Amino acid sequence: MISPEQLRQIIFSLPVVTEEPHFDKTSFGVNKKIFATLGADGLLCVKLSPADQDLFTVYDKAAIYPVPNKWGQQGWTNIDLKLVREDMLADTLKTAYCSVAPK
Repeated sequence: MISPEQLRQIIFSLPVVTEEPHFDKTSFGVNKKIFATLGADGLLCVKLSPADQDLFTVYDKAAIYPVPNKWGQQGWTNIDLKLVREDMLADTLKTAYCSVAPK
């Protein structure tokens, strides 16, 4: 299980990340572009390309899976912090970060 503190260590190891409220969640972004949100339930949602989403969801459909709506079809992907391995979480977060970070 990944704790919120471990999650923040991974996220803030990436350059210029900010943490802001986003409705009832906490968002993480770069230059006001969100790449991840964290709900009070411990469910993390990350922005991936549909191709990257396909790759990461092959890992474990219980731990990483598309958001079950049109957002999911656009690449938004849920990650269950109770089930995901830390190395897989780090890779997924780096990929999501790169989708919004400046070159």
